[in-house]
Amino acid sequence: MNRKAYHTLEFYKIIERLASEAGSAGGRKRCMELTPMQDLAAITAAQQETEDALTRLYRRGGVGFSGTRDVRASLKRLEIGSTLNIPELLDVCSLLETAARAKQYARQNEGREEDPDSLDPLFDALEPCTQLSGEIRRCILSEDEISDDASPALHHVRRTILAANDKIHSTLSGMVNGSARTYLQDAVITQRNGRYCIPVKAEYRSQVPGMIHDQSSTGSTLFVEPMAVVKLNNDLKELYLKEQEEIEHVLEALSNQTAFCTEELDQDYDILTTLDFIFAKAKLAKNMKATRPRFNEKRQIYIKEGRHPLLDPKKVVPVTIRLGQDYDLLIVTGPNTGGKTVSLKTTGLLTLMGQAGLHIPAAQNSELAVFDDVYADIGDEQSIEQSLSTFSSHMTNIIRILNEASLNSLVLFDELCAGTDPTEGAALAIAILSHLHKMGIRTMATTHYSELKVFALSADGVENACCEFDVETLSPTYRLLIGIPGKSNAFAISRKLGLPDFLIEDAKGHLSEQNESFEDLLSDLESSRRTIELEQAEIQEHKEEIRSLREALEKKQEKLDAQRDRILREANEQARKVLQEAKDYADETMKNFHKFGKANISASEMEAERAKLRERMKKTEKAMSKDVAKKPKKALKASDLHLGDTVKVLSLNLQGTVSTLPDARGNLYVQMGILRSQVKLTDLELVEEAVITAKQFQRTSAGKIKMSKSASVSTELNLIGMTVDEALAHLDKYLDDAYLAHLPSVRIVHGKGTGALRKAVQGLLKRNKYVKSYRLGEFGEGDAGVTIATFKQE
Repeated sequence: MNRKAYHTLEFYKIIERLASEAGSAGGRKRCMELTPMQDLAAITAAQQETEDALTRLYRRGGVGFSGTRDVRASLKRLEIGSTLNIPELLDVCSLLETAARAKQYARQNEGREEDPDSLDPLFDALEPCTQLSGEIRRCILSEDEISDDASPALHHVRRTILAANDKIHSTLSGMVNGSARTYLQDAVITQRNGRYCIPVKAEYRSQVPGMIHDQSSTGSTLFVEPMAVVKLNNDLKELYLKEQEEIEHVLEALSNQTAFCTEELDQDYDILTTLDFIFAKAKLAKNMKATRPRFNEKRQIYIKEGRHPLLDPKKVVPVTIRLGQDYDLLIVTGPNTGGKTVSLKTTGLLTLMGQAGLHIPAAQNSELAVFDDVYADIGDEQSIEQSLSTFSSHMTNIIRILNEASLNSLVLFDELCAGTDPTEGAALAIAILSHLHKMGIRTMATTHYSELKVFALSADGVENACCEFDVETLSPTYRLLIGIPGKSNAFAISRKLGLPDFLIEDAKGHLSEQNESFEDLLSDLESSRRTIELEQAEIQEHKEEIRSLREALEKKQEKLDAQRDRILREANEQARKVLQEAKDYADETMKNFHKFGKANISASEMEAERAKLRERMKKTEKAMSKDVAKKPKKALKASDLHLGDTVKVLSLNLQGTVSTLPDARGNLYVQMGILRSQVKLTDLELVEEAVITAKQFQRTSAGKIKMSKSASVSTELNLIGMTVDEALAHLDKYLDDAYLAHLPSVRIVHGKGTGALRKAVQGLLKRNKYVKSYRLGEFGEGDAGVTIATFKQE
């Protein structure tokens, strides 16, 4: 692709933002080298990698690649037998530790049901070489320090050095605090040229035999190494040399171990920089709220609610752009600063981003084409004066585009042929666009020329579009409207700003009849469009209202079905009890008859038993019909009832609504849920419906129940020690209580164990309709022994 379009469409700024998301120098280099691709398979693979990395970011968080060091130069030195220094070995260790972290990041969700993605082979190919990194970290403490335990010989040498230092300090301390005290400038021990000395006054030089290593700037103090410690200093110097030799041996041993892992290190560096690059694309997509576009080879563009990625996301107005389906040439008109150029740049920039494997800031299912090249001629449309040289510069660029553009190109023109005589400029623009249209090249152009609006209306495969302008507020809305040519708002804006009407009318007189008719047509189209939009908004509002009513009706129907099932269940249970009692009475009666017949009981005794039995049956009958025999608190008259009144049917113990007024016999129909039944006026009781104010509502019994629940329900449930069945029973009741208490979340302690209790708990949480989400506890919350459940908010 031509690099000029990268600068014109500001693709390089996207690349800079992408590079800032990378964590390593190698990853940033890969980002800066990113260019759009022309192969559909390569584009699809790159988009899939970005999507998979974005999914991992949302599910597991990010992974750091800042420790990825470029060790390839060090590996070359190892190939020729060189020994690596401390910083080089630390870079090797940092690279391996980064590979280990990335490997662990990929494994942290093992065991969960997740489909493999395109990044799994990269993560699987990482070789952390943990033994080598652990050995380097054990031996090297920092860039300036080797551990004492790096080798036994080094440990012995350093212990000897420590003993020699102690002996020298002991000897010199005896001199400083003893016989030589009067000859010293200060009672201190110092070092010169790596050897321990004492500061002797110049006049007492002969009193302290030894080697002079330095003197003060004034010459009054000599730094003397006493003869008593000369041999000790010599021994110490030899020990330091031996220490350095041992350090060299340690570095050589570590280098030899590293040499066995050169292939793994080289591979790890390539994979980590690749992963860093891919995750940088995912982070950029996350920050932009971007989505993956679909690609086609039909040269069709469908950007849904696309946003220019370099504009403020809080202020940018999304635009929907179609090109290549019903038309291959789109002409955009409208006022200055109305958003024409932004729409043009959005189309070109999102095309380049998509072909580079980046997600685009647009709605889901946006579609892009695969172009061999993107050409753009975009100047400064805000310029007040455009000289001939500016026109010539643009025309030179246009000629280059016409010579290079092919069927598989996307061409973008901003203010085509502006800066010259309007009549000639419009004619040139029509000729250029007609040429590209005949070649079938996908083209998008912005203009102020009315002749191009007419050209779009009259030519097949060419479509008008405009950037909407609100005349009332004298400001653009930045909405792109396809299918409608832009109207000149010069007269309306001038009138709004206070230009006298007679001047505006005079200006209109200079317009040709054809131009005036065209502007009137545009006004009618704009008016019709606004009316249609309002009607569509009303239709959508009605659809939403119907949908909500349907949902409410379905919920009410479910409630009625449940109530009906409960009533039938209770009625069946009551009937079963009645039948059972009748059977028991019959059995007892037959038994008594047989007993009386055998025992020759007198008639009076038999009558007494019958009386007892009848009394018992009366008591049972009275108990069964006590609800049926209920009487209203207040006898109702026909005039007391009105259609729609809420009443209670005492015989059925149900509430309902009056459907018809009582007839002459006192009979009326009451609607009780799905049941509509005729009842008597004497079987009804009027239900008073009190009006509850907001203040009273806060003091209802329901509120008291919620408060008492909230005060008594704990935010934690401990299930350890219970069987699965016991735990699930406790958990089910606990979730109901916690939800009624309006707890936002709860902590369920089930322990780790075999995992059976945890699995059962999470299975119940998954089925519970009150639970919005759940997760295992994090570090400090109980880890895998705890599950945190979050409730849905009312």
